[in-house]
Amino acid sequence: MDSKRSLIEQSFNVQYSNWVREALDELPDSFTITDPSIHGHPIVFASRGFLKMSGYSKDEVIGKNGRVFQGPATNRRSVMEIREAIREERTIEINLLNYRKDGTPFWMLFHMSPIFSKESGKVIHFVAVQVPIRQKVRRFKSNVVDLCEDGPRLREIVFGSCRREFCSDSVRELGCVSALDSVLDPDDRGLEAGESCEASDAERRKAATAIANILSVLTHHSELTGNLVCRKRCYSSEMGLLGSSLMISLGRIKQSFVLIDPHLPDIPIVYASDAFLKLTGYARHEVLGQSSRFLSGLDTDSSTLFTVTESIRTEKACTVRILNYRKDKTSFWNFLYISPVRNASGKIAYYVEVQMEEGCEYQDAQGFSPEMRQLSTVGAVKVAVRSSSMGGGPSR
Repeated sequence: MDSKRSLIEQSFNVQYSNWVREALDELPDSFTITDPSIHGHPIVFASRGFLKMSGYSKDEVIGKNGRVFQGPATNRRSVMEIREAIREERTIEINLLNYRKDGTPFWMLFHMSPIFSKESGKVIHFVAVQVPIRQKVRRFKSNVVDLCEDGPRLREIVFGSCRREFCSDSVRELGCVSALDSVLDPDDRGLEAGESCEASDAERRKAATAIANILSVLTHHSELTGNLVCRKRCYSSEMGLLGSSLMISLGRIKQSFVLIDPHLPDIPIVYASDAFLKLTGYARHEVLGQSSRFLSGLDTDSSTLFTVTESIRTEKACTVRILNYRKDKTSFWNFLYISPVRNASGKIAYYVEVQMEEGCEYQDAQGFSPEMRQLSTVGAVKVAVRSSSMGGGPSR
């Protein structure tokens, strides 16, 4: 738990200046910010407006997934649409029934947008604005209940035990749904299949304005650290895009490697690991879009470069010892392993190039040799690409 808390702190501290939380707290809107790169896609910031609206404290919200606010009458189709938008890294605006801490439901306009790194094009955060929707009435047996922001609240006996802390199917949850069915008229059971609150134009404008204000704050405080963010993905027109799920999977691999795309002109680098950047001294934006030959120099053997080119042309793996150069012009001998990477349909999507500097001691807790570590890295990359293509992400 402590390690997750540390990641949540770093999620903001690395990307933005130290004053970003105070600046966000000054905004009157209800919103949360989540980090898809952390396991469970947790909330890393919750505004004062959101805490007031939901009834939760900050400590009860930070680190949780947004599913904690859903309940038995939350439209499952709407939830799936939100998940799909996250997977596709796009904006979504949808009407959603959520639950406060005391178990009472309320309708809101849910507007979520991704925030991209200007340097790498990677999704850094998702910002979700919640605007309460007013004036929606639902019928209950011998009763009229307003599920929107200003209406009376349902009794705790109905919804208090039905609020889910985590999104998982359980007998307890099914029991809650049955309890809800017992007080709903037959035509009203399952709010997900029936009517829903419709947001007004004013509420939609409020959500759009809130997103713009939040982005303005994040952009300003990212400029202060040099790690600029933007609302739209910034990338070279010559580069392919890697989905966030693939980026996250590749980011867990600690070895030095790059992915190159054989379907683009000059076979550019489309992903570079942190270890590669450390080995070569380059920043990520200086690497992406380059041919991997950019590490070559005056004393690099041209026949070795030809061997690499031929292995790609013939779609075969190869290992070479090649003289490469860092950004500071110092040279190093690189044991380079190259292998094709196929997607779920069996077609070559990328090539992976794994680098290992000669003369460096690579300690391994499992006692693996450098060659075995290279093969392990290639295997991990292949699994990540195949899994991503099976999930419908960008693939060749």
